[in-house]
Amino acid sequence: MNFKQLEEACENCQKCPLGQFRNKVVLERGNRQAKLMFVGEAPGGREDETGIPFVGPAGQLFDRYLAAAGIDREEVYVCNILKCRPPQNRDPLPAEQEACMEYLRTQVRLVKPEIIVCLGRIAAMRLIDPDFKITRDHGKFYKGSFRMCALYHPSALLRDPSKKEDTLRDMLAVAAEYRKFV
Repeated sequence: MNFKQLEEACENCQKCPLGQFRNKVVLERGNRQAKLMFVGEAPGGREDETGIPFVGPAGQLFDRYLAAAGIDREEVYVCNILKCRPPQNRDPLPAEQEACMEYLRTQVRLVKPEIIVCLGRIAAMRLIDPDFKITRDHGKFYKGSFRMCALYHPSALLRDPSKKEDTLRDMLAVAAEYRKFV
């Protein structure tokens, strides 16, 4: 499957009820040959309106962290596990995550990143370890097919600013790891 086929598959997807209620599929943003991929959990309201991941208030904060770490957003690849917004921005249900996992696997195969950074506990629990605890394990790197780690989700930082310093340290560590590949 190539990117065009992936886009078509997502646009036509009805594997879960979310496909019936979306405004736009939210597939990706950034460099399709990126060495650094960020994966969130699901689109929010602004993302559902625009079809672009991380463009709302949390996305704007995410952009500031990338800039603080010296990473240009256009050189990374950004996506979510879910391609459609859950109602009221609730946590994605396991069945909804499962419905979109093959799309995410395809994105990973096509992009071929060296590092995958999960944004938030849900992405980390799905991609790193089902027992992942974001407060305990954020910023730790894991080795496998890719280098992986997880950071607090930017929306969590909007709700709890006390986590911002930890996130800056973690993003700087991600940037240092990323520079090994560019």
